[in-house]
Amino acid sequence: MSRPRPPSKGAAGALWHPSPNFGPRRDRLRPNLIVLHFTAMASAQAALDRLCAPEHEVSSHYLVGRDGQVWQMVDEDMRAWHAGAGDWGGTGDVNSRSIGIELDNSGLTPFSEPLVAALETLLSDIRARWVIPAHGLLAHSDFAPRRKFDPGRRFDWRRLARAGHGIWPEPTDKTPEVGEEAFLANAATFGYPVEEGAEAVLDALRQRFRPWARGPLDNGDMAILRDLATRFPVDRPVTSA
Repeated sequence: MSRPRPPSKGAAGALWHPSPNFGPRRDRLRPNLIVLHFTAMASAQAALDRLCAPEHEVSSHYLVGRDGQVWQMVDEDMRAWHAGAGDWGGTGDVNSRSIGIELDNSGLTPFSEPLVAALETLLSDIRARWVIPAHGLLAHSDFAPRRKFDPGRRFDWRRLARAGHGIWPEPTDKTPEVGEEAFLANAATFGYPVEEGAEAVLDALRQRFRPWARGPLDNGDMAILRDLATRFPVDRPVTSA
């Protein structure tokens, strides 16, 4: 049964519901990313049960219920198993570099007000503790665009950006030249795994910043990505020849 977590560890006010599915962060890595997911399950309790079941080998640091209740399952200094394969900024093992937050939502309906309000408080707490920049807040779909589409098109990224969490594009040029080469170059500079292909990256971009856009790559996509690449470039690892 869940019990209040000591406030000296993790997020104050979260209920401690430990999962056995975790390990040490590798290569002495510390969190510089926060990854948002949706549970795609019938209830928070169902998600909690799955995230804490050893046979499923999956977990997250936090779960936020649609009523605003927050559970913590893994200590923040440990490596939860929420991200799987994928890379951001040319670097893999996102699990070792991130804190994972599951949101009690199917991905098909709007996220509840209590959930989003609780998430904003949780993000303030985590980001202050680990000094995680606003552009360190990611969707699962950002770094695994062919496998994942959470937290999905219903999630309000603009609201988080207005609250100081996450980012929102501010394109000034609405008519940039449209071309796949330039699109992928800007996508790589921002952090997307361009080896997944232009179509997958475009879908990930739109899920977050143009959720109802359809059709081929257009100048709206180009303007958004050029702005993001200009303001939030990543330092990709240097690879030897």
